[in-house]
Amino acid sequence: MTDHLTGENWWREGVIYQIYPRSFQDTNGDGIGDLQGIIDRLDYLNDGTDDSLGVDGIWLSPTFPSPMKDFGYDVSDYLDVHPDFGDLATMDRLIAECHKRGLRLMLDFVPNHSSDQHPWFIESRSSLTNPKRDWYYWREPKPDGTPPNNWIAVFGGPTWTYDETTGQYYLHSFLAEQPDLNWRNPEVVAAMHGVLRFWLRRGVDGFRIDVMGMVLKHPELADNPPNPKWVPGDRTRLQLLRTNMQNYPDVYDAVKGIRAVIDEFHGAAVVGETSGTFAEIGRFYGGDELDGLHLAFNFHFINQREPVITAWDAVRLNQIISDAEATVPAGAQPCYAFNNHDRPRIASRLDHDGHGQERARAAALLLLGLRGTPFLYYGEEIGMGDVDIPEHMLQDPARIRTEGRDPERTPMQWDATAGRGFTTGSPWLPFGDEAITVAAQTADPASMLSLYRRVLRFRKSSPALMRGALRMLDAGADVVAFVRELDGEAPVLVALNTALEPRSVKVGAGFTRVALSTDPSIEARFNGGACILPPLAAVYIL
Repeated sequence: MTDHLTGENWWREGVIYQIYPRSFQDTNGDGIGDLQGIIDRLDYLNDGTDDSLGVDGIWLSPTFPSPMKDFGYDVSDYLDVHPDFGDLATMDRLIAECHKRGLRLMLDFVPNHSSDQHPWFIESRSSLTNPKRDWYYWREPKPDGTPPNNWIAVFGGPTWTYDETTGQYYLHSFLAEQPDLNWRNPEVVAAMHGVLRFWLRRGVDGFRIDVMGMVLKHPELADNPPNPKWVPGDRTRLQLLRTNMQNYPDVYDAVKGIRAVIDEFHGAAVVGETSGTFAEIGRFYGGDELDGLHLAFNFHFINQREPVITAWDAVRLNQIISDAEATVPAGAQPCYAFNNHDRPRIASRLDHDGHGQERARAAALLLLGLRGTPFLYYGEEIGMGDVDIPEHMLQDPARIRTEGRDPERTPMQWDATAGRGFTTGSPWLPFGDEAITVAAQTADPASMLSLYRRVLRFRKSSPALMRGALRMLDAGADVVAFVRELDGEAPVLVALNTALEPRSVKVGAGFTRVALSTDPSIEARFNGGACILPPLAAVYIL
């Protein structure tokens, strides 16, 4: 395998693997994954040989101390590790072991809100005159006693909770146990910047920033306008636009402040959880100066509100790619994912007709063929799907008002033993299909895991895929096609058939063979200037 990436721009060419720590590897038998488990599995991710997966970096979902009301996204201490996962010494070992293998490590930074058990909030709610009162959003009720504005929380329900102690409401964009921090207070900004420095000094390579676009709201917390697309019967949390609580123009200044801190540490990088229009996502990069986020997630491929029947449609996929390319500033690049801890897994999400696994295989070639930084979600590389979980075993508190996220967070399946190689105890969530495991796929050249290994090796061997420009092709109905090209290097044509019937793709001069495909039977073959794509297949052509 090609040597690991080095230099301050590692994030431009690297492939980053998201780990949900509770679900990756348990080493003490309590059924919950831990940091030592991640250390023990690092060679699976990249040991420098072709037998490993071959990723370049890791992003860990939150590992901070937390009451776990939202499984770590309710932080009670930003400067430590939750006992379920280990301690600071274990985190230091993980950082060192990653770096020993050339892997980068990114933590999940949660700046919009803390836990209501964080000492800052405990102080803030203690009295109207506490020095930390303004570290959070406190407001008087309206004259009729109702909340200060009409905002609806992301998980549904009101964004305001009345506090009997002081007779005011506090703001929470998510659960009541997650009060929003006031980033208009310079002391809050300084404290949160200090959190970044604390971890960067310990050696982490950067951060994924949770809900970056919500950190600064309308200064007067004005009402949100109605959503003109909302219809009765749709989810009530979508009834209003989030105009005054998400992507408010001031938020880009907060982004630049975070970037300035990151730039104090050579080679560190930040990727933001961003949402909105393509233009809004593009603004998070910081314009011509590129002094915002290094990367801004584009979630249009996994938007749950898309009807499942159109979610894998060539017209839609082509439009997403074209719009992203048109709105990312010059010198920056998009950032894509097809799976994460908040979305149903693609193998299940696109399985309405029983072809989810085939679409998941094609998505691997698409994701790793696009211009941008790809993020993989643990288990994606073996085709893990969502798990049907009995009601009494569900854990996610968000399920009360919106879609629960437990099905896509189930433990990694290493082998077919009772504990799936994940635990010797009872897992915190149930396992999925026992046939879908790393052990079953490791030596199978036709497996999903083998496909991912091949695609990752191919990507590393191709300067055009690593650094080249992207040029869209008009390949006809049901086909996504584009060329990745770089001066002086061999171009790569990426093509994807979204139909259940074969489709033909015209191939221009200079392309002579199918180098890699989800259907190995068509590799190394070519048919007179045209490539016949089997149903739901994807190819790389050289």
